[in-house]
Amino acid sequence: MKKDIILCGVGGDGIVSVAKIISDAALNVNLYLKQSEIHGMSQRGGSVFSHLRLSDKPIFADVIPEGRADIILSSEPMEALRYLPFLGPEGCVITNSEPFVNIANYPELDKIMAEINKVGKRVVLNANELAKKCNARPNMVLLGAAVPYLGIGMDKLEEAIHHIFDRKGEAVVNANLDAIRAGFEATK
Repeated sequence: MKKDIILCGVGGDGIVSVAKIISDAALNVNLYLKQSEIHGMSQRGGSVFSHLRLSDKPIFADVIPEGRADIILSSEPMEALRYLPFLGPEGCVITNSEPFVNIANYPELDKIMAEINKVGKRVVLNANELAKKCNARPNMVLLGAAVPYLGIGMDKLEEAIHHIFDRKGEAVVNANLDAIRAGFEATK
């Protein structure tokens, strides 16, 4: 098993949390992992991304070459578009349909979506709307939408959510669990 994942979005939208949950779950099923540093602006609104490589065999590099990613998981459409060159021929894009308009010259959403829609495997969903119903954040909905492509079971991701968020209390854990399940259900 090998999965090369690019997680991308804007600062403050939970990309780091998603990487941490996937990494925790991967370690719990005895996978090797390498993760690049989170690049970009850590302040709210700046572009951020991470390369996350998982495998049942040792991994020697933490950066995913262009054209080799199995998954691009994006919290908003323009960031998904930015990293499309990294997607492999059989790869999947999972993105929120709702843009985070943080610049004056944000491209037309129709043009962005036209490029994303050229990808054979894609999941585009309104993660914001689903997250509101769960009293959670969109990043957890997107993580749920990625479950069929990750190669890690939902049960292991749920265990990781408990492990990472238990200290924040039962309400936070349950909201995140509801959101990941909502994202997973939306992909069926």
